[in-house]
Amino acid sequence: MLLRGLSDVVFPPVCVNCRGLVEDSPYRHICARCARYLEFAKPPFCETCGHPLPGGSAGTSSCEHCAGLNPAFGAGRSAVLLRGPARALLVEFKYHGGRHVLEDMEEIFRRSAPVLDHVRGAALVPVPLHPRKQRERGFNQSALLAAALARAAGGGTTAASLVARQTDTQTQTAFDRRLRRDNLKNAFALAPGARLDPRLRYVLVDDVFTTGSTLNGCARLLRRHGCLNLDAAVFAHG
Repeated sequence: MLLRGLSDVVFPPVCVNCRGLVEDSPYRHICARCARYLEFAKPPFCETCGHPLPGGSAGTSSCEHCAGLNPAFGAGRSAVLLRGPARALLVEFKYHGGRHVLEDMEEIFRRSAPVLDHVRGAALVPVPLHPRKQRERGFNQSALLAAALARAAGGGTTAASLVARQTDTQTQTAFDRRLRRDNLKNAFALAPGARLDPRLRYVLVDDVFTTGSTLNGCARLLRRHGCLNLDAAVFAHG
């Protein structure tokens, strides 16, 4: 902590969202002003993806984002909405190799009680990258997020890479749900040596929930291999 303090004096941290200096903030890479614009997903929320439901939606269990998904997993939770500083963190982390911002993403998990309560004590399974993409990026962002979430949750929460990506699919960014589903057909397999324990509760972890197709592809695979208790959690809902 002393070395970090001295480093911050010489090289003051800069906010990933507004590029201003970070001072008196609970985060290291988001300034206090931008931190106010983090939109945590709070109840009532969709039970499938964790997106907040509009006021007066009591008794509603799903939202328009999940229409037609037919999830193979149970409940899903999102820590924040993919806007403003949350989007800036994810872009820095995922596309600019900024592993240093992972500490702020872990802090966001720590401040999301619905996500922590949802995953505590479970085995967290990160959504995999194809080996080529992982070599290019240098890491699997979902694996690092799963480890960060396990640390934040504590209580016996663990993380293990049990799923492998066996097809080098096109990027999903521009696809709708049907095209995403088709793009992911037969894309996943159990990782070499992976063993599922039907007594355990598993939670798939990804960086972003957009249509849920990627999570669903992994969930179907785990179900086929005997996973009985399976949920999902993501850093942000996009």
